[in-house]
Amino acid sequence: MNYTYGNKEKLKSKKLIDQLFTEGKSVSAYPLRLVYLGTALDNNLIAKTGVSVSKRNFKTAVDRNRIKRLLREAYRLNKSIFFNNLTTQHAFMILYIGKDKPTLDLVENKMKILFEKFTNKISEK
Repeated sequence: MNYTYGNKEKLKSKKLIDQLFTEGKSVSAYPLRLVYLGTALDNNLIAKTGVSVSKRNFKTAVDRNRIKRLLREAYRLNKSIFFNNLTTQHAFMILYIGKDKPTLDLVENKMKILFEKFTNKISEK
C-alpha cells in the first residue's frame, strides 16, 4: 500500500455512509472516533475512508476544513502501517469529536492509537 489518498479511496456513497452509521461499530481514542463496517467494495481496495468534523463544535468552515485536512494527512501517512495485513474490505469514517483545535502531531499520535485499537478489535473475532 502506498502513501496516497486518491479519489477511489474516499467514502462518498450516501447509501454506504448511512449503512455505516446504522450497522457499524466504533472505537475511540479521544479526540478521534473511528466508525467501521466490513463491506464488499466494487474495486480491489482494502478501505474507503471519510472524515468529518462537527459543525456544532467548530462554527467556522475554516476551522473545520483545517481539521479535516489534518485528519486526511494523518490517515494517509499511517494507513500503510496498519492496513497492509487486512484481508477484508472495510468502510471507515473518522470523526473529530474534540472541542479544541488540534496539531498534526496530536492527530497523528491519536490516529496510530485508533488504528491499533481497530486492528486489535478485528483480530479478536
